[in-house]
Amino acid sequence: MTADGNWNLVMATPLGERQSSLSVKTDGGTLVGSQAADGNSTQIFDGSVNGNNVCWKVSITDPMPMTLEFSGVINGDEITGSVTLGPFGPSSFSGRRS
Repeated sequence: MTADGNWNLVMATPLGERQSSLSVKTDGGTLVGSQAADGNSTQIFDGSVNGNNVCWKVSITDPMPMTLEFSGVINGDEITGSVTLGPFGPSSFSGRRS
């Protein structure tokens, strides 16, 4: 199963559920693309793919500056996993291919 495409993600955060969109493609074992939320878009970095396992990082500034670290598993058109919310620690995320 490929990670390539557009995904609608939902993260559990201390401020409630936050939605974002992820647009990615694979290049060998590397995952590249961008993630957008609340009208802001930024490039992902340190992205990798190993079978159905994916991970990437994204730096955000809203609601405060921090780096989010995602680690997930793709199952068909769904993705689930964990996200480290900077100093707030780990949480969960899920999503569907759009």
